[in-house]
Amino acid sequence: MAILGTLLLVIFVISAILLIIIVMMQDDQGDGLGGIFGGGSGAAFGSRSGNILTKATSIIGAIFILSSLGNAWVNRTITSGDVLGVAREEVVDNTSEWWNSTVSSEESSSAQ
Repeated sequence: MAILGTLLLVIFVISAILLIIIVMMQDDQGDGLGGIFGGGSGAAFGSRSGNILTKATSIIGAIFILSSLGNAWVNRTITSGDVLGVAREEVVDNTSEWWNSTVSSEESSSAQ
C-alpha cells in the first residue's frame, strides 16, 4: 500500500500544479459567473462547446478529485468502525508519566 499511496500522492501534486496552470491560462472573455447574469450566450445554460482548455480543466479536475479521494482511502488509519474505542486507546497510550522516565534515567546515570 505504500507504493500506491506514493503514486497517488505524486498524481495528486502533479494534477494540482497542472490545474493551477491551466486555470491561469484561460482567458477572461469567457462566460463565467458574469455571463450567468449578463446573458452572454443564447442557450439557456450556456454553450456546451468548450475549447481545449476547458476540456483539459475538466479532465484534470476529475483526476485531482479522484486522486484526493484515493489518498484519503489509502491513508485511512481507523480499521474498525469504533471511533471512540480508537480515541480511548490513543488517550491511554499518551498518558505515560514522562517525568518519571526522565528522572529515573538521570538517577541511574548519576548512580553509576
